[in-house]
Amino acid sequence: MKVLSHLLTLIIATFATAAASAAQVDQSAALDALQRPSSVLIDVRTEQEFVEGALPGATRIETEDLAERIAAVAPDKGAPVVLYCRSGRRASAAQDLLRELGYTQVFNAGGYQELKELAPLR
Repeated sequence: MKVLSHLLTLIIATFATAAASAAQVDQSAALDALQRPSSVLIDVRTEQEFVEGALPGATRIETEDLAERIAAVAPDKGAPVVLYCRSGRRASAAQDLLRELGYTQVFNAGGYQELKELAPLR
C-alpha cells in the first residue's frame, strides 16, 4: 500500500508540473507586445481556418512547421512573438516550442475570435 501511495503522489506531482509549465493565455501582455514595432504575429491555425479570417499582419505557421520556419519570420530571438489559434491550446504548444528554441519574449494571445473583437491590433 505504501508503494501505491508513493506512486500516486509521483503521478500527481508529474501532472501538476506539466500543467504549471504549460503556457497560459495572456492577452494583455500579448496586446502590449504587439504595440512594439519589432513584434511578430503568428497564427498557428490551419490553412482553412486562416482563409476564413485572420488578424491583420499575421503570418500563418502551423505548430508542426514552426521550428523549421520561425527563423525566416522572426530571426531575432529577443523580439516579441505573439501567437494565436482558435482557443489558445495550439498557441500554448507553439509558445513552449519557441521557448525551447531560445525565443525569450513569446506570448500566447489566445483565440482568434476574442482577439478579432479587440482589433485594431496594430
